[in-house]
Amino acid sequence: MSTHSHLGVSSVLTVSPSRRQPAQRRPLVVSVLAAAAGLGLGITIALGIASESAGTLSAPGGIATAIGRMTGLLAAYAMVVVVLLVARVPPLERAIGQDRLVAWHRKLGPWPLYLLVGHAIFITVGYARAAHDGLLHQIGRLLWTYPGMLAATAGSILLIAAGVTSYRLARRRMAYETWWSVHLYSYLALFFAFSHQVDTGAAFVGHPLARTWWTAIWVGTLATVVAARVGLPIWRSLYHRLRVVEVVDEGAGTVSVVMEGRHLHHLPVAGGQFLQWRFLRPGMWWQAHPYSLSAVPSGNHLQITVKDLGDHSSYLARIRPGTRVAIEGPYGAFTPDARNGDRLLLVGAGVGSAPIRALLQDLPEHADVVVMLRASSRHELVLSDAIGPEVRRRGGRMIELPGPRQHVPLDAAALRRLVPDVRRRDAYVCGPEAFTDALAGALQEAGVAADRIHFESFAF
Repeated sequence: MSTHSHLGVSSVLTVSPSRRQPAQRRPLVVSVLAAAAGLGLGITIALGIASESAGTLSAPGGIATAIGRMTGLLAAYAMVVVVLLVARVPPLERAIGQDRLVAWHRKLGPWPLYLLVGHAIFITVGYARAAHDGLLHQIGRLLWTYPGMLAATAGSILLIAAGVTSYRLARRRMAYETWWSVHLYSYLALFFAFSHQVDTGAAFVGHPLARTWWTAIWVGTLATVVAARVGLPIWRSLYHRLRVVEVVDEGAGTVSVVMEGRHLHHLPVAGGQFLQWRFLRPGMWWQAHPYSLSAVPSGNHLQITVKDLGDHSSYLARIRPGTRVAIEGPYGAFTPDARNGDRLLLVGAGVGSAPIRALLQDLPEHADVVVMLRASSRHELVLSDAIGPEVRRRGGRMIELPGPRQHVPLDAAALRRLVPDVRRRDAYVCGPEAFTDALAGALQEAGVAADRIHFESFAF
């Protein structure tokens, strides 16, 4: 926030050490998650095999039907894993980071669709052979005579729509709001899948253990999603009662939205993290958008700094003081806990300087800090007036790099020249995706170990 704000939220903030707990170690969390997923997969396969018999396998179409049933079970299990990866469970978000969880979600996301297609094909072929029927006629019989089949088909179409919109080319061509709405329907698709699976699946009819196992999986998934995505955000929003008190023009199409609440010292947020913000006014209340804090909570105030990109962000410049705010989060592993030492290089490009400022405020006082701000022009060095005093107070060094990319390169040679001991520092980078990727490569070329380069992607 600019120093001219009249709210008394100064550029040097006192951070309560009781506000949050250090993140869990990533390797332990990842190992436990992988072990649990592997165990669940093993149980799922074992229960599917146990439901088959020599008689059913040797019957006409028995092998195809068995394959169809198994691919259906695996599709359902894969859907559960994919959903849980983005359920925004706080311990996982804090330890692993939302960008990594989303990357896993995208990598695994196509497999439920492939398995669903395989399930439909093999089941149809198996049933057609058993009935000595044609494939097209059998498809009609399945759709119109089997209970829950129409709902399952509708659910599959919804999942395919969510999958198609997840591809990078499709995401680039649609607004965040459209993408979010399509994905919201995937929860309805999961409900249809559960109903079809438990009511008509041969692995469940007459198999109480399998039925109990799958019911526990689906109910547990539902409870986790509702608690993390609905219950906790509602509770925190009501508890902290945030409202907008000021909108500060930071220049270059960027504004800081300052909010006031209560008990903010109980909000378990770290510098560098982001929240999903829902501004409760007409046209905005139904959608939440991710913005990083640009200052850690101080007293009863916190803030975000947002650049006008022509979508939801454009409304924030016109938001009225007094507007109530609902929150979801905090999220992200872009925090001081991720560092390997106390010598750091913090790099912010454009509005990426916002989380860099909050991160800087949350570092221990003894940290040796170099802050580098990058922008196309000096006018676009966002929050430099607020970051500079904090860097000087800490005895650190601040480097401002305004100008076109061809005149101000940030390759490995430039990094070594500007920060001679760069290879011995943890580097935190925040900015546009292309800038972040390029700088991460340059840092590695300059000798910084990969596990000491920290950044998160906010692309949906």
